Order: sequence, then structure tokens, then C-alpha cells
Amino acid sequence: MSTMEATHGRTYWVLADVWNIVRRGLTHYQRQPINIAWQLGFPILSVLLYGYVFGSAMQVPGGGDYKDFLMPGMFVMTMAFGFINTATLVVYDATKGVIDRFRSMPMASAAVVAGRGVTDLLVACAELAIMMLTAVAMGWRPDGGLGFLAAFGLLLWLRFALIWIGVWLGLMVPNPEAAGGLFAVAFPLTMISSIFVAPQLMPDWLGAVAAWNPISSTAAASRDLFGTPVGGGDSWVEQHALLMAGVWPVVLTAIFLPLAVRRFQKLSR
Repeated sequence: MSTMEATHGRTYWVLADVWNIVRRGLTHYQRQPINIAWQLGFPILSVLLYGYVFGSAMQVPGGGDYKDFLMPGMFVMTMAFGFINTATLVVYDATKGVIDRFRSMPMASAAVVAGRGVTDLLVACAELAIMMLTAVAMGWRPDGGLGFLAAFGLLLWLRFALIWIGVWLGLMVPNPEAAGGLFAVAFPLTMISSIFVAPQLMPDWLGAVAAWNPISSTAAASRDLFGTPVGGGDSWVEQHALLMAGVWPVVLTAIFLPLAVRRFQKLSR
């Protein structure tokens, strides 16, 4: 067998192993519909709550429609909270011995982590689609075309980076209950951002922190790509939101992907 044939053979089996992990994850959603109902229902309730309950009381710099400001931010919030679900599923598999079982089988070691990532991205696509349909029903009207597709991809790009944070944390925390406590960390990180309020409406020091929050860049860039550029700021990071929305996930992935892989490799030591 030639070197090229051997490489193709290894690639085939790696992809097959990844697909088996993905199929396992999707099967769990199929057999436990309450999990995906909660996962998809929470974003819908959040959109309705913030859009209708708080919408009339919120202001947008420049006098824009708060709904146009809010909806892209809500999409970003859903992607940001997704790492908690990733961490919970990973720690569940780790504590139940599932990951150890995978490691004892003749399968590619990268397939476990990669399969988790692909599964989460597929679920994220479903979450975004349902949230966008809900937003349209509420009167949100984005521009179509390439800008819409680019914004959708940018949101998934953020979710991709946060997957590795979730995997790393899932391998670090001792049990699923502790993973659920990560909400206490994620909530302030999403609140101190441009998801709900423009940073220039905050106190100066807090507005600076919010503007440099990675999810603020994705929120601002998504607003521009969706054709609803409301509430933009004057700081450098806000003026270059599209650039930073691409850079921040690269930085997060460069930090947490090696940490997740290293932690995964230490499980059997």
C-alpha cells in the first residue's frame, strides 16, 4: 500500500469516527426531546421577553429601533450561552466513563472532541434558524443576500470558538452540577457587552470593558451585516467590529483548543 493510500485510509476512518460521535449526539436529542425543547425554547422566550417587556423602555443611540438593535444581540447571546451546554455534555460523558470507553476503542482520539464540536454546530444552526423566524414574526426585517449569510456564518464562527472553552471546562469541572453553575459566569459576561445596551450608554469604565468584550464585536458586526447598524460607538474596537469579530474567535480557539486537547490527553494518566 502506498503512502497516499494509507493517508486516505486514515482520513476515511477519522471522518467515520467523527460521524459516529455526531450521530450519537443527535440520537440523544432524538430520544430525549425535552433537552432540545429547553435548548431551543429558552432563546425564543428570551427574544419575546426582552423584545416585548423591555423593548419600549430601552433607548438606542441615534434613535434607532431597539428591535433592530436587540435581535442580533440575542443571536449572539444564544451562541455565547452554548458553551455551558457543551461543558455539561462533556462532563457528563467524562463522569459516566463514556470518554474512557471511547479512548479504549480503536478509534481516532481526535474524533471525540471533533464530533462534539460538529454536533454543537448543527444544534447551533437549528437554534439560530428558530430564533430568526421568531424575530421575523415579531417584526424584525434584516437585509437578505450575502450580508445575511455572512452574519449567520459569523455567529457560528463565535460558537465554534466557544466550543473549545466548553470542552475544556467540561473536562475540568468535577460533575454536571458544577457545569450548570457556569451560568453564573456566562450571565455577567453577556450583560457587560453590547447585546442589550450600547456601551456608550454605560459609565465610561464599564463601557470600555463592554466594547472590548469579544461578543460585543460579533454583535456589532452582525448588526451591520444584517443591515441594521444601530447603536454603533466611536471607539476603535467598535469602528472595526467586523475585523475583531473575525479575530476574537481565532484568539479564543488558539488558547482553548490546545488546553482542551492537553486536558483530554491527560485523562488516562
